[in-house]
Amino acid sequence: MAKVFSHLDDALRKFISEQSMFFVATAPVEGGLVNLSPKGYRDTFAVLDDHTVAYLDLFGSGSETIAHLRENGRITVMFCSFDRTSKILRLFGTGRVVRPDSAEFATLRPHFGLQHPGLRAAIVISVERIADSCGYSVPYFDLVDERPVLDALHNRRTDEDFARRIAGDNSVSLDGLPALEPDHPLPSAIPR
Repeated sequence: MAKVFSHLDDALRKFISEQSMFFVATAPVEGGLVNLSPKGYRDTFAVLDDHTVAYLDLFGSGSETIAHLRENGRITVMFCSFDRTSKILRLFGTGRVVRPDSAEFATLRPHFGLQHPGLRAAIVISVERIADSCGYSVPYFDLVDERPVLDALHNRRTDEDFARRIAGDNSVSLDGLPALEPDHPLPSAIPR
């Protein structure tokens, strides 16, 4: 039976910190495609307070989450335990995009670990509902290691490569919703 929590208490924060990945789901207001994205790198997620979380958004093949948040703000984050503790935790809320060239981003930065070379934005979520479920059918998996491929790929990209992404496949969602603005900063321009 699912349990609803009033806030992100110490036990939930511990559970979140122990997970090696999480999933993010968003959708446009009408029709369109529901987006569900796996996210890795443990140092990219942070609990900011009892009702606020954030994660670092890295350049990827598209920008569905950013486009959907700009349109309606709805977002769900899901953590699954793959070890002997069967548990799924969902954080339902309203998210917003914080550009890395903003003053707010500078206040968020200390909550995260390493500087990832493909940093695109921070996603800040006001959590409105916190609920768990059993996860009894989720299989056991052993983590071998974090996959370094995305950071390695971004390390090889030039400013011109990122500029093409900003103007191209990261400028709109698959549904044609606006995502990154043309003046979005290049990762090389982000203070470290």
